[in-house]
Amino acid sequence: MQKRLSLSFGALSLIVLSTSARATPQQDHYGTWTLQGENDAVSTFKGTSDQYYTSGLRFNWTSGTDNLPRPIAHLNHFLMGDGVQRISLGLQQLIFTPRATQVERPPLGDRPYAGVMLGTVNLINDTDLSRTVMGFQAGVLGPAALGRQLQNGFHKAISDTPNKGWQHQLANQPIFQLQAGRIWRLPVAKVYGIEMDVLPAVSGSAGDYRTYASVASNFRIGQGLDSDFGNATIGPGLDGTDAYKATRPVAWYFYGGVDGQAVGYDATLQGSTVRGNSPHTEKKWDVGEIHAGVAVMWHGMRLSYSQNWQSTEFRGQKAGLFNYGSLKFSVKF
Repeated sequence: MQKRLSLSFGALSLIVLSTSARATPQQDHYGTWTLQGENDAVSTFKGTSDQYYTSGLRFNWTSGTDNLPRPIAHLNHFLMGDGVQRISLGLQQLIFTPRATQVERPPLGDRPYAGVMLGTVNLINDTDLSRTVMGFQAGVLGPAALGRQLQNGFHKAISDTPNKGWQHQLANQPIFQLQAGRIWRLPVAKVYGIEMDVLPAVSGSAGDYRTYASVASNFRIGQGLDSDFGNATIGPGLDGTDAYKATRPVAWYFYGGVDGQAVGYDATLQGSTVRGNSPHTEKKWDVGEIHAGVAVMWHGMRLSYSQNWQSTEFRGQKAGLFNYGSLKFSVKF
């Protein structure tokens, strides 16, 4: 199993690095600070209430261009070739719960309670038409990720009912992930100052948290589309896309897209790898998402919102698309 996963990740890396484009001369000397929040109850449509992927928080810093320490710059060039270089450092927490949150012991076959805390380090390499990301994540799955404390503490603060089954959450285990991905920015048309482009992407990761490969594509319409490489959610997908530099006083766009994932392993569904009797359910290998959103860049700030619909992740999950909202704010200084 591990050998097959390693080969799959190696093949993905070759795909990511196989295409090159002319490097852009545009420089960006300011770092980008990002705060992002996701929740199944915060949605432009009727949201859910604490089930499945119920909450995500992320804080991230992305450097300006070409100011990496020399050894890291050499590594970036060795891994990804010529281009404008950045490094990205982040911390994220994700919370997962079953559908039945008001029973002491979640029923068999439901998603286990799980908290995940991850630190992320990514190297980023930009050209005029592509962004390549390679890096790793390290952290913990289990009580040490503080999922129970954050969720029930917030419920207490707003006088809401706490979730009752956190004592059955997945046990502590260390996490280490390798990840890689590439986005291509392909202009389509410009009509009366309104631009359109397509952002195809491939990404994947391998480790003891979530091993998957993904193919995605987004269509955007707006102005200043060359200011960034699109928007991204906290969960699986291409990480490291926070960096931007507005190419006009106000840059903006609407977008919509799809993402298809082939999932080889998911510890939050299949249970702890260090305990054989861990709560678990049967994952599905094929997971899809639909995204729609808007982003605005103005005076060094970037605000974006996306609405996301996800297909079922495990056998027995209630039918229909699961939806959640994602709000992201970035500032440069």
